[in-house]
Amino acid sequence: MPTYVYKFTDTGETIEVQQSFTDDPLTEAVHPVDGKVHPVKKVFLPVGVTFKGGGFYKTDSRGSSSSSKSDTSSSAAPAPAAAPAPAPSDSGSGSSASTTA
Repeated sequence: MPTYVYKFTDTGETIEVQQSFTDDPLTEAVHPVDGKVHPVKKVFLPVGVTFKGGGFYKTDSRGSSSSSKSDTSSSAAPAPAAAPAPAPSDSGSGSSASTTA
């Protein structure tokens, strides 16, 4: 069960309460010193998780293989670009020949 921090609105003191994910946030709680019920607000704290090292981003785990693929794609890209250039002139003359014929 996760532990949540609540702050007493009148005194500013904080308490930790274990609650289920499905439980609604508390609006009041028993003060541990005087035993009376006081209004509380939920305190949101930064997450205490730190990721160190490589491989935590999409680009980290595939950096070396994607650069080799992009090099292959770059060398393959000019070849198809050169091939379509003669094809339109052939198809252009072929289409004009078929329109004239």
